[in-house]
Amino acid sequence: MRSLSSLRLAVFDCDGTLVDSQHTIFKAVSTAFQSLGAAPPRPEQSRRVIGLPLREALAALALPDSGLDPALLAERYRDAFAAARARHDVEEPLFPGAIEALDALEADGFLLGVASGKGLRGLERTLGRHDILGRFVTLQTSDVGPGKPNPDMLLRAMADTGVEAPACAMIGDTVFDVQMARAAGAKAVGVAWGYHDVDELEAAGAHAIAATFLEVPRTVHRLVP
Repeated sequence: MRSLSSLRLAVFDCDGTLVDSQHTIFKAVSTAFQSLGAAPPRPEQSRRVIGLPLREALAALALPDSGLDPALLAERYRDAFAAARARHDVEEPLFPGAIEALDALEADGFLLGVASGKGLRGLERTLGRHDILGRFVTLQTSDVGPGKPNPDMLLRAMADTGVEAPACAMIGDTVFDVQMARAAGAKAVGVAWGYHDVDELEAAGAHAIAATFLEVPRTVHRLVP
């Protein structure tokens, strides 16, 4: 049995890091706004807030004088997403190299986790669709506490697994992931294939950038030897 001091943890963001869900998210956001008689935000606007808790993200997309209720927007968004699932119209493919990266990290002795802006049920459905749900020993969402960039989710992941901050790496595609990792004292690995630009991730304080998923295991191993 490994001692607690030898444990290492790699925590992944979901949307924009493990899976490319932007197109389904854009459709659900547009449907939510249109259902309340409001013009939908542009895709590039929606992309900026992916990763935040749902109500916070939708509130950021609503114009200040729109009078739109973020709670009602969130309800309509969930309805739109559920309808898309019922139609089998959900587009959430894994990014190339994801499985190989998870394999390599597990082979190197890392525990795996996820910290996501999704709700827990939605996260479990997404991971289950790709048959990788059981690979993660901790799943953290904003259902039970503050979302990104607050460090709460990552701190809970470390508490769940008994891993200390220096032995934890957060892998994500947005500045919210980087800020959360830095605030929790963990290593922040930005990825170049997601929804925020690399220069933004670097400016937010990413310890390293992985250009492809195949670079993730050796980058994490370098930061958390």
